[in-house]
Amino acid sequence: MNKIITSIFFLIPLFSIAQTDVLILQKNGRNIKTFETGMPIGFHTIYDQWLGGTITSLRNDSIFLNNIPFHVHEIDAIRQDNTKWNYVTDGTLLIVAGVGVLVLNVVNGLYTNEKAGSWIKTSGWITAGAFIIGGILLRRARYKDYTIGKKYTLHYLNMRISNPPENNPTKKSTEPAK
Repeated sequence: MNKIITSIFFLIPLFSIAQTDVLILQKNGRNIKTFETGMPIGFHTIYDQWLGGTITSLRNDSIFLNNIPFHVHEIDAIRQDNTKWNYVTDGTLLIVAGVGVLVLNVVNGLYTNEKAGSWIKTSGWITAGAFIIGGILLRRARYKDYTIGKKYTLHYLNMRISNPPENNPTKKSTEPAK
């Protein structure tokens, strides 16, 4: 009985599929991101649509996004969503804080009956400007788009060996000579 269980244990990997296809985003030949089945992805199509979801399958040069197939050549750009922080909320809070510093300086100037030109000091302008510019930069840092073209390329790597390429050096090409 132990020999049968041991032989079944060693024969199971022969019948199982261990590798799936992979989608690779490269910048000048270096890998930036690798996408597999089950990973979230957001991309722009050549039909001018932004789509996002989970990769349910990768087959035959197609990406199945929530069970809807898209060919690799239909992808125009890939979006990376930076979700470690809530950039939109944090950026908005910084912008509101910058405007609040300016309003607070004006209210203090009115309360102390100062001249209109001296309500906001240089330090108030610098602080408010830093908050507002920082908030705008944080709001823009939420997404990073990789446009497929010269700099960024998208490759579909077929890991299944059901159709291996032919490497026959004796077979002559039918292309004309250059």
